[in-house]
Amino acid sequence: MIQRSGELFPAKGLIVSCQALPHEPLRGGDTMAKMARAAVEAGAVGIRTNGVFDILAIKQEVSVPVIGLIKRDIAGSDIFITPTINEVQAIVLAGADVVALDVTDREGRLEAVEPLIALAHKMGAAVMADISTLEEGIAAERLGVDLIGTTLSGYTSYSRQSDEPDFELLQQLSEAVKIPVVAEGRIWTPEEAAKALECGAANVVVGSAITRPQLITARYIKAMSRR
Repeated sequence: MIQRSGELFPAKGLIVSCQALPHEPLRGGDTMAKMARAAVEAGAVGIRTNGVFDILAIKQEVSVPVIGLIKRDIAGSDIFITPTINEVQAIVLAGADVVALDVTDREGRLEAVEPLIALAHKMGAAVMADISTLEEGIAAERLGVDLIGTTLSGYTSYSRQSDEPDFELLQQLSEAVKIPVVAEGRIWTPEEAAKALECGAANVVVGSAITRPQLITARYIKAMSRR
C-alpha cells in the first residue's frame, strides 16, 4: 500500500483507466489486466479500474499504483462511484492503492463521504475525489482527500456540459487547491492530454480513447459517415 503524500504518481504522468462495464464485450477474464500491463509497458504511471475482480487481477500484473472504484447503481440515487463504506472496504482489501469516490454536492454527499474518506485512510489507502465543479473540488480538499479528479464534470446536471475536456475547470482547480489535480473526462487525443498538463494537471487519466475499442471504432465510423 502506498503512503499518502503530495505525489502519489510521478508528476505529469499518464494514468490509464482500464474498465469494462457488464454489457461491454471486453468484460471478464483477464482482459483488463492485459490492458493494464500493456499500458504500463508503454509508460503509464498508474491504472484506474472498476470492481474487485479487476483490481485483484491488475495488481498481480503491474507494480504501479492502482486507483480502484466500484460502480454501483442504487435506486433513487445518482451517486454510483463507490457510494458506500462497503465499497471502500472492498476496494482497499482487494489491494487498491487509491480509492476513487464521488465527492459531488448532491444528496448530502459532502457530509456522507466523510466516514468513507476516514476509513480509506485508516486502512492505508489514499483517496481521489471525483468532482464536477470548482466548489466541489475546494470542498474535497477541505475534507482531506489526497487527489482531485475532474472526472464528473459534465455528468452532473449543474456542471459544465461539453463534449470536450473541461480545461477551464482544470485551470481553476489547479490555481485554487494545493493538492494534486488530475485531469479526467473526455480526453481523446494526445494533444488534449498535453493541454491538460499545460492547464495545471499533475497527472492525466485517459480511458475510453485507449481501452474501449467499441467507442473508438464508433468515433471513426461517425467521422467517415460525414464524407
